[in-house]
Amino acid sequence: MTQRAELATVMDRLAVNDLITAYAVAVDDGDWAAYRELFTAGGRADYRSAGGIEGDAERVAAWLAESLALFAMRQHLIVNRQVRFGALDHDTGDTARVRADYLNPMRFAGPDGSAAPDLVCGGRYDFGVLRTADGWRLREVVVQEKWRRLPTGESGTP
Repeated sequence: MTQRAELATVMDRLAVNDLITAYAVAVDDGDWAAYRELFTAGGRADYRSAGGIEGDAERVAAWLAESLALFAMRQHLIVNRQVRFGALDHDTGDTARVRADYLNPMRFAGPDGSAAPDLVCGGRYDFGVLRTADGWRLREVVVQEKWRRLPTGESGTP
């Protein structure tokens, strides 16, 4: 691999990493316009393993806005990111797959606006990413929730 190709790969890896971070920040901050902009036209997300829905970014953003309103605080920690470029047979370097683990503590909002107990869950994301004229965008997000600690201290799986 030439130095130019190596530099391009590093730049792509940094851009994909920034995209995944922007995804977490948009969800945590409840910035649903930014969330939608992270997806390609026709991009989809699947939250069914965590008790959610599957659909296009518009539909899922609306569901997330409603569902996550229960929480006064959200914080995604997306770690152990594994990025593979060109996962499709016909690819010319414009696709990537990202597999990453997540830890997601969330604090329920109390009835009077005060803080209430925490819900913490963890699992794995599978991101399908596509290079577009506007940069790297999400083509698909699949959440695989593996565990959940409920406010009562009980553990559970979805």
